Amino acid sequence: MIREMCKSKIQRPVITKAELYYEGSITIDKVLLDAANILPYEKVQVVNVNNGSRLETYTIEGEPNSGVICLNGPAARLGYPGDEIVIISYAQMNDEEIKDYKPLVVIVDKENKIKKML
Repeated sequence: MIREMCKSKIQRPVITKAELYYEGSITIDKVLLDAANILPYEKVQVVNVNNGSRLETYTIEGEPNSGVICLNGPAARLGYPGDEIVIISYAQMNDEEIKDYKPLVVIVDKENKIKKML
């Protein structure tokens, strides 16, 4: 059996920008992407802590150490600068792979800098 499991997540980064007139996606600081083992163009789920909205999109690599978290295109209607979100990536795994698996969690501060890794 194949199950879809949480692979990694970036916990509570703050949206820094929202660009409505863009093709669509979420721009994330490269340092955060690397820490969470999320690739550019990888599918992610974005959960807005402030308003409860959820969306699926793909990632775009942002400037390293910029702290950028930018909702692009239609996603810009689902969150605003200052909102806290959770960015989650998933992977499909079989029961054997799941036995000892633990997702990677990147916890950030209010400036979107890494505070700790779980």
